[in-house]
Amino acid sequence: MGYHRAGFDDITGVDIKPMPRYPFKFIQGDALEYLAVHGAEYDVIHASPPCQAYTMAGQQWRLDGKEYPDMVAQTRELLLKIGKPYIIENVPGAPLINPVVLNGAIFKKNLRRTRRFETNFGIPFMLIPKEGPSRFRMGRKPRHNDPVVPVGHFSGVLRARRVMEIDWMTREELAQAIPPAYTEWIGKQLLEMLR
Repeated sequence: MGYHRAGFDDITGVDIKPMPRYPFKFIQGDALEYLAVHGAEYDVIHASPPCQAYTMAGQQWRLDGKEYPDMVAQTRELLLKIGKPYIIENVPGAPLINPVVLNGAIFKKNLRRTRRFETNFGIPFMLIPKEGPSRFRMGRKPRHNDPVVPVGHFSGVLRARRVMEIDWMTREELAQAIPPAYTEWIGKQLLEMLR
């Protein structure tokens, strides 16, 4: 949605899981397999490899011996081979190269959702503002002024949809989502570069 708001109009999403509420063209399948065959057909590629191998929230399952795929390097290698402008999004701790870091405070949102974006095109350097204090506790219903922290089985789905500007997603989808404000900002930088 952020790329659409930035000015892109032909958007295709690919995921291994069905996404019946996805607002643009959607193809269900392995994203890397699809990218290998069709990546050259697109002007720009945004990839979000699974983050569970790096995220703090996934640490509890990793301690129990559950393994998650580390697909950032494989994704980057394929994107470099295709040679189109690309963005790789992931969580803090993911092995991205010279990423731009965005958080809710940049967009004046009461939201805890720091994300990193690696690109093969220039994005202006910026200092990210510090997020405000958080009294967030897993399992506790958030208070009115608490930041939205969409991880796991969080409470306050309606509020999260409003703050993140994503009214079509379920709780599980919101827990994996990038707020459109983030990709709108990146999309505008990309359009400037393409001009």
